[in-house]
Amino acid sequence: MEKKTINKFGEHYLLGIGKDNQKYYLEKESWSCGWYWGCGYIHTFTNNTRPTCSRDIASHQHFSTLFLSGPKCAYDNFTEFFKETVFSKEEIWKLVDYFLTIYKLKDAAEVFRHGNSWQTEKATIDILKCPDLENKINKEFLPELFAKIKELCTKKEETK
Repeated sequence: MEKKTINKFGEHYLLGIGKDNQKYYLEKESWSCGWYWGCGYIHTFTNNTRPTCSRDIASHQHFSTLFLSGPKCAYDNFTEFFKETVFSKEEIWKLVDYFLTIYKLKDAAEVFRHGNSWQTEKATIDILKCPDLENKINKEFLPELFAKIKELCTKKEETK
């Protein structure tokens, strides 16, 4: 299966064909609400054979829910979900590791922004508010990981 990028409702990278015979695409990350990264969104389209002709997204799921949770390791979850994928074994290991790292960094950036896990302001610890660390994560670390994911998900000539 060949790597493919489409532009429908934003940029998407083909991950593979699930056991349900649907093509699954990873939506490109986006900077949301001026303070966090939206990422890890996996979509299927209403026109599965020609997604660029789709009128809508048929399903919206999260990389973390599909592959990073449960009793098995992320690699096993990923390979058992797809009957065919665009990735080699080595690339799957990298992809799931990059996403584990992304989710941990996103959580850390939120703590450094709010001084807590943002469930209640009453739990704020001022020393945990650290805009410099939040910015380093959001402006340096995460963009580097997103570039690595794009590199994995695209053909070599598409990344130039």
